[in-house]
Amino acid sequence: MDRRVSLIVGGAGGIGSEVARQLAARGRAVAVADVDFVAADEVAGAIAARGEEAMAVAIDVADPVSVQAAAAEVASRLGPVEILINSVGWDRLIPFVDTDEDFWARVIELNFTGMLRTTQAVVPGMVQHGWGRVVNVASDAGRVGSSLESVYSGAKGGVIAFTKTLARELARKGVTANTVCPGPTDTALLSAVGETLPDGGEKLVGSLGRAVPMGRIANPSDVAPAIVFFASEQAGFITGQTLSASGGLTMA
Repeated sequence: MDRRVSLIVGGAGGIGSEVARQLAARGRAVAVADVDFVAADEVAGAIAARGEEAMAVAIDVADPVSVQAAAAEVASRLGPVEILINSVGWDRLIPFVDTDEDFWARVIELNFTGMLRTTQAVVPGMVQHGWGRVVNVASDAGRVGSSLESVYSGAKGGVIAFTKTLARELARKGVTANTVCPGPTDTALLSAVGETLPDGGEKLVGSLGRAVPMGRIANPSDVAPAIVFFASEQAGFITGQTLSASGGLTMA
């Protein structure tokens, strides 16, 4: 693969950090962006220790100024962003009737609006250079719904619809946009969601694993290759697509 500057938003998380490692291993220059700068720096440092090109950058997708500053910092140190991976997610398991507007706002901000900000910050440069890849990490909850995740499901469904429309608008500009939808995955998000349950989520994880035809929940390394593929030169004629990485849990 060619050296392409890759911005991984949520790059300190389970899926994001694995994507950063896999992209770097393929010769990409990676910017690991996360609200947790210390964790992002650890990921970038480990990549750099392998002799690959990586940097860490602080970003808060809920803050437009932070998003613009992060994009500018990456451009000044590595070059214009050519690959954008949006891998930020947040949720809690709550029946919809028990949620309130503050909760709605946080879920939508972190799962949808923040993705709009990062995309708007870097896509104009991709169009100017005539090459780009946008890969948004949504969720199968946005495709088929998920009990106790009504607002999250709606936000991730919005990510899917937005990505399809972006793909149409950019199709003749050399820029593709695709979505990867993980099924249940062993990440900090799943752990945090489970912590809200009386047993710490043990029954939840067990039931999710039994529901997956392959008999287990995913690891980040199961999901990352789909993202890396959409970010590749080989995927240049694939745009507006939604791919589930769910062990067969979702087949439609």
